[in-house]
Amino acid sequence: MKPFIGITAVEDGRKETIGRDSIDAVIQAGGIPVVLTNFALEEDVDTILEKLDGLLLTGGHDVDPTLFGEEPIPGLGTVTPARDRFELAITKKALEVNKPILGICRGCQVLSVASGGDMYQDIYSQIDRPLLQHSQHAPLAHGSHFVDIEKDSLLHTLMKDEKPKVNSRHHQAVRDVKEPFFISAKSSDGVVEAIESKEHSYVLAVQWHPENMAVAGDEPSKAIFDGFINACKQ
Repeated sequence: MKPFIGITAVEDGRKETIGRDSIDAVIQAGGIPVVLTNFALEEDVDTILEKLDGLLLTGGHDVDPTLFGEEPIPGLGTVTPARDRFELAITKKALEVNKPILGICRGCQVLSVASGGDMYQDIYSQIDRPLLQHSQHAPLAHGSHFVDIEKDSLLHTLMKDEKPKVNSRHHQAVRDVKEPFFISAKSSDGVVEAIESKEHSYVLAVQWHPENMAVAGDEPSKAIFDGFINACKQ
């Protein structure tokens, strides 16, 4: 039986949208995509999760820094309070009930904040060392830089590659994580590229966009979605 996968939406004014590649990657891996609205009531999060087999936290606008104890710096971009509220509520509940989660880009940062960690509001103004170009000027599915993956990690088991080349479209990133999470991949400049849980059945988040690469036929990226959907079937 195909699992139902809740996919979070990008809030853009009076519209909520989902990138087609996120939908197609879920379908390609054998799941049924279900669009989630950011304006669902917090008291309905339990009911929503009961209907879902897994949660896909997608990319999008910046996370409000007051949610992890900071005030906004000049490099902070657009924030969407309704999305922050909904995603943090549903992510915390999904962790509590051990529902499989795959986080992508912003979803990686949401997962860190939801579990008590924090993040950089803007890596280029907050990290005092030379950095790579993390917001590439290239087609969406083009791998623009490499990441170093920890061998004893779920991500390595799935991708079967210690140094894959990935795409990159972000200016925020995870800074510190709290137990039971650990950092499972970094780029060569030390920016966090993936986090995962030691205790949950499948809770993984990456800073890049494997949905673009998976739909374009990249096998390691497809393996991330295959692993996620297989966990959701359990």
